[in-house]
Amino acid sequence: MWVEVKKANSLAIAEMWKECFEGEGIPTRIMPASGLPMGQEIAAYSVMVPQDKEHVIKDVLRKL
Repeated sequence: MWVEVKKANSLAIAEMWKECFEGEGIPTRIMPASGLPMGQEIAAYSVMVPQDKEHVIKDVLRKL
């Protein structure tokens, strides 16, 4: 199961978080928060990781 760990106000910010988390070896998905099709630049996005990796994200975010 995937859980939301960050909310981003644009696709560019969501992709930045995705790259950051995947650089730490954590699989990451970006999902549109509003139900709009993927690729809308100015829309809210959820950055999601597997539930069993949520604790690792907390450690990554503490480092920043």
